[in-house]
Amino acid sequence: MIRNDIYNRNILISGASIAGPALAWWLNRYGFNVTVVEKAPELRKGGYRIDLRGVATDVTERMGILNQVRELNTAMRGSSMINAEGKRYADLNDPNIFGMRQDTDVEIMRGELAGILYAETKDQTEYIFDNSITALTQTDNGVTVTFKHGEQRDFDLVVAADGLRSNVRGLAFEQEKTSIDHLGYFISVFSVPNDHNLDHWELNYPAVDKIINIYSTGKNREAKVMLMFAAPAVDYDHRDIARQKQMVINHFKHEGPVVSTILEAIHDTPDFYFDAISQVKTENLSNGRVVLLGDAGYCPSPASGQGSSLAMVGAYVLAGELAAAFGNHQIAFANYESQMRWFVKANQRLGVTVLKDMVPKSKKQLWLQTAMLRVMLKLPGKEKLLRSFLKEMQRTVDEAANAIELKNYDHYKLQTINSDLF
Repeated sequence: MIRNDIYNRNILISGASIAGPALAWWLNRYGFNVTVVEKAPELRKGGYRIDLRGVATDVTERMGILNQVRELNTAMRGSSMINAEGKRYADLNDPNIFGMRQDTDVEIMRGELAGILYAETKDQTEYIFDNSITALTQTDNGVTVTFKHGEQRDFDLVVAADGLRSNVRGLAFEQEKTSIDHLGYFISVFSVPNDHNLDHWELNYPAVDKIINIYSTGKNREAKVMLMFAAPAVDYDHRDIARQKQMVINHFKHEGPVVSTILEAIHDTPDFYFDAISQVKTENLSNGRVVLLGDAGYCPSPASGQGSSLAMVGAYVLAGELAAAFGNHQIAFANYESQMRWFVKANQRLGVTVLKDMVPKSKKQLWLQTAMLRVMLKLPGKEKLLRSFLKEMQRTVDEAANAIELKNYDHYKLQTINSDLF
């Protein structure tokens, strides 16, 4: 099927984490010209572990990179519950149970997936690092983009794939039509010395209104820690790392020796991350020639475990609809939003449910959860018992991960959108 009315070929993507390079992969396949701008000076290889679940693994397989992803999976062997002194009181040799994963799901480090996507797209995509968009001017024929260093370029379409606090969303969308909804928690992720000699193993220390998780994907590797705590929304400078670290310290300084050791390492960690656990809500995913993708448009919050999956699926759908509409952004953006609407709602609902049901809200609830786990993990067939106990939550996770039916865009190959026609 060859068309001679193809347009909107040149597309700028802001953000080179997961959503942006994934979209670049599919747009390259369909014959578009793709530029990705990233504010970081180079590809960011750090980050926490992420899950690809349900239809997101289908998308990854259609890209032909699922084997690469599986080869770099975290290969976690199990987990232990610990007390404040670090003593293990319960071991579980199936890491998928608490992670709510099926055998087909994949857990991988965020930086590893970003590296795969970058390697798969860098030869066909123009990547611009250490730069960002400072202004957008839309016309009937395109978008004039001004970059941080002062240069201007024209593009047909612009995609905001630059995360929860999207710069492009702020430039192109009216503030009253978008919101970042605080879910009552903050999260911090950073590297610490592997003092517990963890080897593809994780430690979980439960506390009231808090989650403490420590793991390592290799005995001789550093450990990663994830600290989550309940707190009302507060204004703070997202560039003030010192204050963010102090906020974490203030909320965890009375949690015992294990956490004290973690807090001692927080000052020297090379990859500190901190943010509110929030969800992005928008009236529309597009405004003229600018469209939102991934966390920039529908962040489900880290509590859902579905941010990367939504990014991968969103990239597949957006690129496919642009190809199916032969670059007509009005048709493509409307179809993209229509397909993603229920998928987004289901996964944002999942994030709220996890925080409500999985984080102990009182000393009594914490005692009950801990006591139940102690008993269950000493019984024969403990894995089966735990799966039964978590059956309802697992069902909710599975439904959210598969709450979209992927269309098939295979007939829109590179030769369909022939470059000679532009």
